[in-house]
Amino acid sequence: MNSASSRSRTLQAVGALSLAAATALLMTGCGQSSDSASSAATSEAAKVVPQKQTTSPSASAKLTEDQQERKKVLDATKVTFDDAATTATGEVAGGKLVDLDLEGVDDDDNQSPSPTATGSPTGSPSPTGSPSPTGTGSPSASPGADGPVWAAEVAEKDGTIHTVRINAVDGKVIEARVDTDQDADDKKQTADRLAQATQTPQQAAKVATEKKKGTVTSVSLEDNDGNGAIWQVDVVGSDWKKTTFDVDAKNDTIVREETDED
Repeated sequence: MNSASSRSRTLQAVGALSLAAATALLMTGCGQSSDSASSAATSEAAKVVPQKQTTSPSASAKLTEDQQERKKVLDATKVTFDDAATTATGEVAGGKLVDLDLEGVDDDDNQSPSPTATGSPTGSPSPTGSPSPTGTGSPSASPGADGPVWAAEVAEKDGTIHTVRINAVDGKVIEARVDTDQDADDKKQTADRLAQATQTPQQAAKVATEKKKGTVTSVSLEDNDGNGAIWQVDVVGSDWKKTTFDVDAKNDTIVREETDED
């Protein structure tokens, strides 16, 4: 009786211990699963946050309206400054270039105060079908409809200005004519400046682009506040900003440099 009772109590004790061990094991397993799930969720959340931060756009990539316009015009332009200059001077026997401007690129900034610019019909329709007064007979066409245009002013030895407009896509002459809005003083002023300019506009453009890599969009012969003649050269860089250089027309030294941040 006592022996049977002892065995019964021993079995009960073993069973209780086994049950306790099983319960502890189950609870430990559940805790590990919960911790693993929490760690996984935390890890996934950490992955998401950096992705959201890196997708924010860069403000530096935004172009101003002026920069967008320069990009639009230059992307469409196929004829370089050098080629346009050669074509323009070829329209006037013995003529020399005094101004060449790519229309649509900072036109308001490039209006020259020189009287030589008064006859330039920038932005206006060319005469239709009439022969050129220069005798070249260059046919006129509709400017602007086929893309950007180079507007040139070429001077004879006595200072008489001829306007030559060239399609900046195919290089064809749109218009070539004598500017009628000139008087004797205007012609003398132009002739005097040309006499002072021992360096060519092409040389001035080379000096400017050696200082800043980019595309020449304008070159004009100007007066340096009574200190001789200068070539004013505009260069548009890869950032679509325009830098204006004043280059001494006698020795090709840069006397002024200014960048338009717009």
